[in-house]
Amino acid sequence: MWVRGRALGAGEGRAAVADLRAMLAEGRVLVADGAMGTMLYERGVFVNVCYDELNATHPRLVEEVHARYLRAGAEVLETNTFGANPVKLSSYRLEERTEELNRLAAEIAVRAAGGRAAAVGAIGPLGIRVEPLGPTSLEEAREYFGRQVDGLIEGGVDGFILETFSDLAELEQAFRAVRSRCDLPLIAQVTVEGDDGKIASGASAEQAARAADEWGADVVGLNCSVGPAVVLEALERMAGVTSLPLSAQPNAGFPTAVRERKMYLTRPDYMAQYARRLIEAGARIVGGCCGTTPEHIRHISEQVAASRPRTASVRVTREAETGAGGQPAPPLATRCGLGRRLAEGEFVTSVQVLPPRGWDTAALLRDCHALAAAGADVIAVHEDRGAARLGVFAAAAMIAHSCPGVEPLVHYTCRDRKLSRMMSDLLGAAATGLHNLLLLTGDPPGPAPYPDYRSVVDVDSIGLTNVVTGLNAGVDPSGNDIGNPAGFVAGVALNQSARDRTRELGRFHWKVDAGADFAVTQPVFDMGQLRGFLAAAGQKIPVLAGIVPLGSARQAEFLQNEVPGVHVPDGVVERMRRAEGRGAGRAVAEGMEIALEIAEELRGEVAGVQISAVREGMEGVLGVVEGLGG
Repeated sequence: MWVRGRALGAGEGRAAVADLRAMLAEGRVLVADGAMGTMLYERGVFVNVCYDELNATHPRLVEEVHARYLRAGAEVLETNTFGANPVKLSSYRLEERTEELNRLAAEIAVRAAGGRAAAVGAIGPLGIRVEPLGPTSLEEAREYFGRQVDGLIEGGVDGFILETFSDLAELEQAFRAVRSRCDLPLIAQVTVEGDDGKIASGASAEQAARAADEWGADVVGLNCSVGPAVVLEALERMAGVTSLPLSAQPNAGFPTAVRERKMYLTRPDYMAQYARRLIEAGARIVGGCCGTTPEHIRHISEQVAASRPRTASVRVTREAETGAGGQPAPPLATRCGLGRRLAEGEFVTSVQVLPPRGWDTAALLRDCHALAAAGADVIAVHEDRGAARLGVFAAAAMIAHSCPGVEPLVHYTCRDRKLSRMMSDLLGAAATGLHNLLLLTGDPPGPAPYPDYRSVVDVDSIGLTNVVTGLNAGVDPSGNDIGNPAGFVAGVALNQSARDRTRELGRFHWKVDAGADFAVTQPVFDMGQLRGFLAAAGQKIPVLAGIVPLGSARQAEFLQNEVPGVHVPDGVVERMRRAEGRGAGRAVAEGMEIALEIAEELRGEVAGVQISAVREGMEGVLGVVEGLGG
């Protein structure tokens, strides 16, 4: 049996909690607390510590922070659980303690509130992308959030606050995880970036407000972001489209580096001024996020005492902001030359090149002219993320301008790029007429002088393929109209030599479902292995076989032993060794012959080839291109 969404007996032995729903029904402005992490850091907790584990190891420290906010005037206390989901806890090998750490945090907050404030369970993003922008399914995300919700309910929270979300799909799963377990009051908050009032995925503050309204949230609002001014502007837009109570918990401005430490320098009185403006804009809950302290909350509380909220504005209908997006994507054959060849079944000869390390493209363009004369259809501009080279889009634009006989294909990696940056790159490509893309997640970095460096993948190649498919329909990742469809031809990678074939087949199917137009394999030296993979996959889209003309026995041995995802049979290595024994020139000729044998044997089974050299030098590549043309 449930009482107000909480199981009978779940709160026995604990302090009484305030009734958040009744507090909201009173119609007055409520004061929320400020940053938990900022206060814990000031008390000597290092940033490499799991702050959520402090609920078990240092409960008095956490309770002291709650108590200070309570004394400053806070009426809504958030549990110390922003990152207490199993995904983030796994970084500290604490995922098995998810329910326990959330339960302890709730008990601490309820005890600190003492019936004088509402204790709400704080839930933040998982820290990973969910579909369609990432490999985590919506059901998996909901299960992750559900474990956190279970612990918070057991600990006796009076409500929930979902905060700092930048993906409405992920926010919805957190919402559903709560609603599937209880009917406690729920506050849904997103974070906006920059002056345009949009979240990282591209959705507007208005779209977030409408979504929360549609789901049935009790309060919708904003937190974090870059300071109170940006939050105010976004809140005003929210107020125009929903009659739900609004909440605002901005950062204390933008962080400033002071002696290698990030400091928030916005004064408490300035935050209080904006609290008044937020209330005038319709905020019913005001507080703080990163960088705010009990002193900020005390000033806000004083301002709240002298302010009254604005009455809710008339709600705008959902259709008022619906754009003309969602158009049919242009047929593949009409997008560009590569699209036409793939659609009509013409054999495609693509050659992979590297941009120069400097800005001078003369040598690159000479090679491209030679390749075009030899019979290449496409020049694939490879992105080397391990070295500083001319940008792939700039190089591709130069090739398109100077070599009209071939089309550029841009290799584009997701690694170390945020989705907003990738969107800018893709829109720029569409504007400059670069239609062909090979979308890659990107390999992790190799050894470097910076041992602590870790690569970041915000959206992987599956997610980015979904994004490109949307752009081809005239919409961005949040469904906003971008005008005419982009007309991209999107390729993806295929690793027929993967050790975990089941996983690779699964990822390939996801890429196809996301809208990929073609695939490029890893270098092929074993035709049987490729045929087996394509048979298992059902070869749902055209495939270009990766071809590498070997230049020496050493290169063959290197590929065989040191490059993951490339399978070089012993027979190929032995052929290169015998040829090299007759002279270096014979080794290059043998490498060309092997590459031509593979390409010709696969002709009719694949849509074409992508030829690349293991190291710089075009002799072998030109020989293979000419041989295929002959």
